Amino acid sequence: MATAAVIWDVDGTLVDTAEQHFQAWQQIANELSYPFTRADFVATFGMRNPEIIRQLFNPTATDDECRAIGERKENYYRQFIRTTGVKLLPGVARLLADAAMADWLQAVGSSAPLANLQLVLSITQTEKYFQAIVCGDDVRRGKPDPEVFLSAANKLGITPERCLVIEDAVAGVQAAKTGKMKCIAVTLAGHHPADKLFSAGADLVVASLDQLRFEQIIQLLM
Repeated sequence: MATAAVIWDVDGTLVDTAEQHFQAWQQIANELSYPFTRADFVATFGMRNPEIIRQLFNPTATDDECRAIGERKENYYRQFIRTTGVKLLPGVARLLADAAMADWLQAVGSSAPLANLQLVLSITQTEKYFQAIVCGDDVRRGKPDPEVFLSAANKLGITPERCLVIEDAVAGVQAAKTGKMKCIAVTLAGHHPADKLFSAGADLVVASLDQLRFEQIIQLLM
């Protein structure tokens, strides 16, 4: 079983920083004089910034415009994180340790910028568990395209069929399944209900990762 891997999404899965993301997008929307609701936030959660900006604010925004707006948003987000702090969600610390004890490889596969991921991993002191990090800046196509997870598997040197993704978003589940990976979805952060995650293809949906045992992950890849 050493030739297997767990690929983690971060926001809503490893930690819950949705409120800080919402506040940062709200700040940007106010500056741009665009409306922005909770429904808008939920509908785009897990997407890369250019896709969010073009879907919610300006469908003809150039790459440079998306980059500038995205950098401002992420600066706000990191300011909020440093102020409020962030904690691992229930069950995460145990699963990270169990996978490491079993000599499984682990990676982060997230649409977030690298600076965000590094900050979260530093605050939660979890850098030691991950042999690879793939961020939104590393891929050309965001979730539900599987590129982010396939890139993580490639960095780990593990075939997609021997990877299990832990996600909380419909787009992330779709990306994992399109990439021929097993996927466990968690509903604790509340962004997507269980029925939507199952419909997207999740192999297992749990209310909290505290309910998940590493043996269940092993069973899915057997």
